[in-house]
Amino acid sequence: MILGKVCGTIVATQKDEQLKGGTLHIVKLMSMDGKLTDKVIVAFDTVGVGQDEVVIVVSGSSSRMTERTEKAPVDAAIVAVVDEVEVKDKIIYRKFETEVN
Repeated sequence: MILGKVCGTIVATQKDEQLKGGTLHIVKLMSMDGKLTDKVIVAFDTVGVGQDEVVIVVSGSSSRMTERTEKAPVDAAIVAVVDEVEVKDKIIYRKFETEVN
């Protein structure tokens, strides 16, 4: 599994029949300290994510194991939206910050 951040969307009016109705996103990979790297991948969205969401991406044969991608020609699929990432007892990402009074 790959941790990354959605940084763009690809529009392709002509595509394989199995990809129609779906969205392709550009995902910038994250390191385990929460920093974005220079590496990007194109991933098929199976969960309905938005711009700047931190997501989990699966690749290779795992990307074709979702109901939506079972017969689709994809090499990477977004399978989850991340709420929080903790590494070595330190939170490196939190989607929803709450105020403490």
